[in-house]
Amino acid sequence: MKMLLMVECPNEPFNALVRAGKIGEVIGRILESIKPEAAYFTEQDGMRGGIFLIDVQDSSQIPGFAEPFFLNFQATCKFRLVMTPQDLQKAGLEALGKTWG
Repeated sequence: MKMLLMVECPNEPFNALVRAGKIGEVIGRILESIKPEAAYFTEQDGMRGGIFLIDVQDSSQIPGFAEPFFLNFQATCKFRLVMTPQDLQKAGLEALGKTWG
């Protein structure tokens, strides 16, 4: 299933990794590990952040997606299920509307 992984990184230890010239290597290793379908880096609530589209086959994989951010950046991670337009078409909204509308 597709999930958005939204990451917020506090200034430290991120700043220390930037100053040490290690941030590119750490982010590269994380991206190799989580293999996102898409990755975007942005500001979130005044902190550095990232939004990653990941494919999760089993809930037991979630720590493997979050721990690299927790351990390297003391980050906050949020997971949100998402659907493609094709997934939404398969959801049976018409039948649900008849049942619950």
